[in-house]
Amino acid sequence: MARAALQIGVRELAEAAKVSPSTVARLEAGEELKPRTVDAIRAALEATGVEFIPENGGGAGVRLKIRA
Repeated sequence: MARAALQIGVRELAEAAKVSPSTVARLEAGEELKPRTVDAIRAALEATGVEFIPENGGGAGVRLKIRA
């Protein structure tokens, strides 16, 4: 999970996304969430340095942005 790679706790990500920690846990468990909730969590992850990679034959994924 990208959150773990960044060493960000569930509470920290939830606070950044303005959602509850249980919402982040539900997302990580694979439960379906409202699109706006997923967008908020994605934006919070992107703000911390996660880059979402579109499907490229091997499936969609994430990586950490290279910081110069």
